Amino acid sequence: MKTFLRDNGLTLALLTLFLISLVGQMLSGLGVENQERFEHQMPLIGLAQFLHSAQFLSALFENWESEFLQMWTYVTLTAFLFQRGSPESKDPDKPAPQDRDPALDADQPDAPWPVKAGGFVRALYGQSLGLALAVLFLISFTLHFTHSAQLAAEEAQMHGQPPPGLLEHLHSPQFWFESFQNWQSEFLSTAVLVVLAIVLRQRGSPESKPVAAPNAQTGT
Repeated sequence: MKTFLRDNGLTLALLTLFLISLVGQMLSGLGVENQERFEHQMPLIGLAQFLHSAQFLSALFENWESEFLQMWTYVTLTAFLFQRGSPESKDPDKPAPQDRDPALDADQPDAPWPVKAGGFVRALYGQSLGLALAVLFLISFTLHFTHSAQLAAEEAQMHGQPPPGLLEHLHSPQFWFESFQNWQSEFLSTAVLVVLAIVLRQRGSPESKPVAAPNAQTGT
């Protein structure tokens, strides 16, 4: 058990923080919803009803969407773009590709099975991380869009207006405001990490260069 916790400590810690934050979002969101309902003399709702509401699900997937977009673009762009001096970048002075041709290791006993399979399977596996993040982004984007459209329809009905259709909502400023307000912060935070890691250090972190490493050193 101790070995399991040691080997998976980073994932377990991040998932724990995720669950704590998710519970916080649920409870605080329910409080906001019921406060608005109280002010409009509407019946209050319970937690289960709130978790199925368009307001909660739209906000939830709106954030997931931006996170997966950030990681997808980051993983993809770092495959062929550089930032000299950053540990988040490959060294632009080293000959490309810096990743060894997986076909050369197909006979290794501990090689992943797609590498041993070769052909299309190996080529697909070579892009699988970026593809998985892209799929997660598209799923989250779709769920954000559908629940955001449902929320817009509910709000329109509350004001005695005809609910917008899906295509109309897709072209609405409100939907894209919801997306871009998160996307811009994700791209900014990633750029800040890439640049600050050139001259700043975090001892013991693989995301940082060694403390004594020169600022011009690229990679870890």
